[in-house]
Amino acid sequence: MTREEQVKLQIIEKFPFLKDAVFIRRERRIFLDAPFEEWADIFEYAVKNMQFNILSAITGLDEENDLEVIYHLSNRDGVMCNLRIRVSKENPVINSVTSYFPAADIYERELMDLLGIKVAGLSEGHRYPLADNWPRDEFPLRKNWKGRKKEDENG
Repeated sequence: MTREEQVKLQIIEKFPFLKDAVFIRRERRIFLDAPFEEWADIFEYAVKNMQFNILSAITGLDEENDLEVIYHLSNRDGVMCNLRIRVSKENPVINSVTSYFPAADIYERELMDLLGIKVAGLSEGHRYPLADNWPRDEFPLRKNWKGRKKEDENG
């Protein structure tokens, strides 16, 4: 049994409802579509019990009706588990993972600035990567973002 298959089996044994939501895409790459309501338990289990204790990145995507957040977690064997959740565009709120990975701060600020995802539990701080004077309700990675009009830039 490969390392990836072992990881998949362990996840499904702990969370049987994920049996159709864990995919091995290729060697050392696992994707897991987590229900939003169960995400925190799955994330904690992966970090604490499965030793996925390296946060490689957090990616945010606009998927038309929803926003998707992917947590790219790695273990010391080089296997990456990509935990995906979806949040509503109308009320996009996720919980911060800085208690597990303090460096997640920068990724979470990107989610806030670029996609408008609220991150509960993230400490106050500077905006990133947008300038502090960037309009609060403009999110340049959302597919419906039109950009600022020329008169706004000149006026």
